Amino acid sequence: MTTQPTQRPAYVPPVPLSSVPATAPMSGFPGGPVPPANAPGGRRVSWPGVVALILVVLLLGVTAFQAYQVNSLGNELDETRAQAAADVSAAGKRVEAVEKQLATQFNAEKIAAKTLPSVFRVRTPESIGSAFAVGTASDGGTNLLTNFHVIEDVWNDGTKKVKIEHADQLYDATVVAGDKKADIAQLHTTAKIEGLKVAAAESKSGQEILVVGSPLGLKDTVTSGVVSAFREETTQHGPYIQFDAPINPGNSGGPVINANYEVIGIASAKFTDAEGLGLAIPIKIACDKFKIC
Repeated sequence: MTTQPTQRPAYVPPVPLSSVPATAPMSGFPGGPVPPANAPGGRRVSWPGVVALILVVLLLGVTAFQAYQVNSLGNELDETRAQAAADVSAAGKRVEAVEKQLATQFNAEKIAAKTLPSVFRVRTPESIGSAFAVGTASDGGTNLLTNFHVIEDVWNDGTKKVKIEHADQLYDATVVAGDKKADIAQLHTTAKIEGLKVAAAESKSGQEILVVGSPLGLKDTVTSGVVSAFREETTQHGPYIQFDAPINPGNSGGPVINANYEVIGIASAKFTDAEGLGLAIPIKIACDKFKIC
């Protein structure tokens, strides 16, 4: 038997280090292969977390946008309210102006309704005239104005007592003061009667008026017209208001009323040979004399 010689393994020659590619570092050397992401020491990307973060950012953005819109709407609402308030104020001023204008419009019916309760027929033993309440009634009663020639008979005889009537009301009154030259007199009654307001301004030509009184004894009579002129003092007459409203005996002592429900004068006389030519004593004369207006 022939014995075969045993072959010895040959050594593989080492590969020089210089021949190893730099992009493929070998295991065991510094800078070796990067461990996989799921290997110990790696970082795993959490997609649900990323999505949640994105949603949070979007939600914050939407919330900020909505807050901006709410703030803008609030500002617009404030502006709208301010404009509405300004419009209401302007409308109120316009209404007030219209009301003032309407208040100065002449309305004979309303003036008569307001004035008549304060105007009375005056009876003396020898005459019939008119009188009206002025000033504020007190516990002591009410003051009235009339013409001196209406109560001249009771003044001269010293009784100074008259009857005043309105509708179904009848009161006793006393003549407490008189001025024959100015043709004015003051009466007083214990009854409480609402007084008429007196005008502060001087009457003007063309001003519409209402005359209230008792012509020929007919109580609660009104006539209307205009102020024809304001006549200054002359040698024959004191200052007087000339007007064209019809008056007759019995109107003497009644008030002449303007559109503001104010007394401008006391009807006192008329020219019998002319039409629409009546005279009234300016209310200021009586107010200054008796200090009761």
